[in-house]
Amino acid sequence: QAQFLEIGGAEVQSGGSLRLSCLAGAFPIAMYEMGWYRRVPGQARELVARVDTSDRKNYGPPVEGRFTISRDNAKNAIYLQMDDVKPEDTAVYSCNIVGSAISWGPGTQVPKVS
Repeated sequence: QAQFLEIGGAEVQSGGSLRLSCLAGAFPIAMYEMGWYRRVPGQARELVARVDTSDRKNYGPPVEGRFTISRDNAKNAIYLQMDDVKPEDTAVYSCNIVGSAISWGPGTQVPKVS
């Protein structure tokens, strides 16, 4: 059973911005390092951003300087601010625990960056 619901994906123009949200319901994200992952059909899922329980953040090289991850433990939510979006950011984005992923949510699609 999926623990996470991701929303916010949309078509966007190159150079534009999107804000993705991950709603964890009753799952206690405050106890875990959380990450945003993305997947392109035919490729392995990629961890693009992570935030630990002390709010330290780390980014994959493809998104460093353009994406910002944040967490709101009170709302049990994780966010991904995507700026200067590029065509290669087209993917399905999902959130999960880092290192020991549990059931995946449906993800939210960034279907086209034109």
